[in-house]
Amino acid sequence: MKEKIIVENLGLKYSDGTESLFGINLRIQANKITALIGPAGGGKSTFLRTLNRLNDLADVAEVSGKVLIDGVDVLDPETDVIALRRKVGIVFSRPLPLPLSIYKNISYGLEVAGEKKREVLDEAVERALHLAQLWEEVNDRLDDPAAALSGGQQQRLCLARTLALKPEIILLDEPTSALDPISTLKIEDSLDELKKEYTIIIAPHNTQQAARVADMVAFFLQGEVIEYDTAAKIYTKPQDSRTQDYITGKFG
Repeated sequence: MKEKIIVENLGLKYSDGTESLFGINLRIQANKITALIGPAGGGKSTFLRTLNRLNDLADVAEVSGKVLIDGVDVLDPETDVIALRRKVGIVFSRPLPLPLSIYKNISYGLEVAGEKKREVLDEAVERALHLAQLWEEVNDRLDDPAAALSGGQQQRLCLARTLALKPEIILLDEPTSALDPISTLKIEDSLDELKKEYTIIIAPHNTQQAARVADMVAFFLQGEVIEYDTAAKIYTKPQDSRTQDYITGKFG
């Protein structure tokens, strides 16, 4: 399988001396869903934010190692960060729709990037909503405020907003932690379809979700990757006793 992301000896230390990541080595395959599991504070969110340089906005003292996406080190100071964030989109745990209409929430990023043709915007909005499994629910009220949507719909809207920019990689940081089971299932169904076109990395809010959706699983503990393998092996024959203890609920 093609490796979309290669992480080599990645380390990150915050200015207060906290070392959030150290010695991370991962080879993430294209068109797969990779889940990051582990207890809170293990470095999963920090790792996600490193992939599209969102940690540049945090109080980080030092970053070491390499993060190669399609062979290019995105940690290089010469990296075009704006272009990187279009290629590597992220959806957070709490849906944050813009104070605009449903349509404008999705078209906004494209318009900022310079797209003005209505037919192009219309096509992009419809495509993104279909991919996020939201089109059938909102196609007759695209001019309504996004704030009027339910929490689950808002989260899928945020996913559609990311998809409209046609990224190659989608990062999801606990995208269903605040959602009801039905909305969660819709997100998970979307991911199974989306991996045909995108490389997906998710930090799920529980290990059961990782078992349902993931092809590959990385177990993070105190800033280290303890184990990385197929979901089938992680959940049936983990090689490290700490992985076994975590997935069986002995800690975390």
